Amino acid sequence: MANHKSAEKRIRQTERRTEVNRARMSRIRTFIKKVESALEAGDKSAAAEAFNLAQPEIQRGVVKGVIHRNTAARKISRLAGRIKELGA
Repeated sequence: MANHKSAEKRIRQTERRTEVNRARMSRIRTFIKKVESALEAGDKSAAAEAFNLAQPEIQRGVVKGVIHRNTAARKISRLAGRIKELGA
């Protein structure tokens, strides 16, 4: 347990940030799942539309520091590739 006032404050801040970060990651995962479900259904236009909504959400995760930029780039690239593959 924290013995200093500043340490107690850091605990409070950490709890708040953790909650925000978890919510943001959950939101990112939800957007990705929407794209994947459209891909599984074989609906290219719905997948592309969901991808256009998911992409900025993933990038926002990078800016906010909840996801590494290379991870975001990999996820976006793979989703885009799967959408492109669906049309072929």
